[in-house]
Amino acid sequence: MIKYLGSKRTLIPVILDAVRSVAGVHTVLDLFSGTSRVGHALKAAGYRVLANDHNAYAETLARCYVEADARDVRADAERLVAEFNARLRGGWSAPGYVTETFCVRARYFHPRNGARIDAVREAIAARGLPPDLEAVMLASLLEAADRVDSTTGLQMAYLKDWAPRALRDLELRVPDVLPRAVHGKGQATRLDALAAAERLEADLVYLDPPYNQHSYLGNYHVWESLVRWDKPEVYGVACKRVDVRTRRSEFNSRPRAAEALRRVLSALRARAVVLSFSDEGFLARDEIEAMLGSLWGGRARVRTIENGFRRYVGARIGIYNPQGERVGRVGHLTNTEYVYVATHEAPIHRRPRPALVGPHARPPALASTA
Repeated sequence: MIKYLGSKRTLIPVILDAVRSVAGVHTVLDLFSGTSRVGHALKAAGYRVLANDHNAYAETLARCYVEADARDVRADAERLVAEFNARLRGGWSAPGYVTETFCVRARYFHPRNGARIDAVREAIAARGLPPDLEAVMLASLLEAADRVDSTTGLQMAYLKDWAPRALRDLELRVPDVLPRAVHGKGQATRLDALAAAERLEADLVYLDPPYNQHSYLGNYHVWESLVRWDKPEVYGVACKRVDVRTRRSEFNSRPRAAEALRRVLSALRARAVVLSFSDEGFLARDEIEAMLGSLWGGRARVRTIENGFRRYVGARIGIYNPQGERVGRVGHLTNTEYVYVATHEAPIHRRPRPALVGPHARPPALASTA
């Protein structure tokens, strides 16, 4: 999967153990799904997963890794990947938006690979593929582009000199699409977190909300543009989408983050919650424990698991100015990730489920485990 700040790759065993510790869980809602690394692991463990995120690239990854099932898409994906790779080896390229924006105006990709990314993206758009298969092919392209980028993992900046991987040739791979989970087909949605909390019902909800001022849209705007393929206007040296300035989450605001989390927690339709949060975030451990403890009329049982991790590579390298001179000093090199588990075993009154509306609406039977 793509390089991602806040990725829970090393935390997945802890999260899975936390979910398994709650009896009778069949359906899990991943409310801030990101790359769907956690959702993918939950699906592999047999859970029906509802994956939600408000960014388009995250919804696409969730459709690939959570909603799509291998029996429905793998054969076609293998055929398309083989076809596209053969064309790439034959010199296929078509310089366009990616090349101009992210290779010439910025330096995220070498222009040779930018032209290949453009060619593949236009081909996917022209095929009119079924949604799940299209998501698998877009995930394949995102991951291929990630393997030849020239960043430290964030798209707020790029390296002054080409990273060695940026000089490799773009090559697609078939994503690890799983068979359908034992407890039923997964689902991907693109909703605001509060709207998803109000509308999607599950046995357990996993939350990994943004924890500081940096938005995931700003950090991964290239993936958003590559998935949406809306070729937006951009600004600044990093060539960010102009809507990065306006599509802000309350979780990225220190004054509003606590209330945003409180509202989401109060709206959840589940009998258990697993929440991960960094000690670098806006909210302190005792504050989060108090919020979780107030669930279900204050009858929640809360336990907290501590995990130490090295910070992402950009933080360890430090900050440099355009002349390549180091500015400032590297701070701490490790951080603590907390995994909070809140449970309530008593029966919970189920509120009527509001109807979904808009382009991403789905049939109302969202909690079925059939």
